Amino acid sequence: MNRHGTLHRTVQRLSATRAFARVAPRVLPAVDHAVHRLTGGRVLPSAQMLPGVVLTARGARSGLPRTLPLAALHQTGTGPGTGPGKSTHAATDTESWLLVGSNFGRAGHPAWSANLLAHPDAEINWRGRDIPVRARLLEGGERERAWAQLLDFWPPYAVYQERTERRIRLFRLTRR
Repeated sequence: MNRHGTLHRTVQRLSATRAFARVAPRVLPAVDHAVHRLTGGRVLPSAQMLPGVVLTARGARSGLPRTLPLAALHQTGTGPGTGPGKSTHAATDTESWLLVGSNFGRAGHPAWSANLLAHPDAEINWRGRDIPVRARLLEGGERERAWAQLLDFWPPYAVYQERTERRIRLFRLTRR
């Protein structure tokens, strides 16, 4: 689907509403999780509009595995902080995923972000493949560059940030 098509823009406008922020956190992950499990990791419904991963991380307090679908910006390039697309100026390329702790602009940080802070080693399912990853909270210039890329990827993140007083957490996941 054309990333900037009419349906895509309509979904972006809808996702920026307060009503969506109240309903989506309860409905979307449940639907995504169920369909993802039923299809053996081949289908993630929300990824039809916004690419995503299924994150499995240990609970910050319990240490038990917690699994949920999240939007993610997949990147390939050279080293931390690089933009999307292949880079040709270094010997080794890296693959990473950016995760946004937007929580749809609600007051608190999402629980999964606390889980990654406490236990940065996690696993994602990306396009049906399980990949061990390490999470790193982004700060400073790297965070600012990633935020700009994420706003290009999904402009409603700006609305979510305006809606909350907390600074939205950004994480980079890299293969372990």
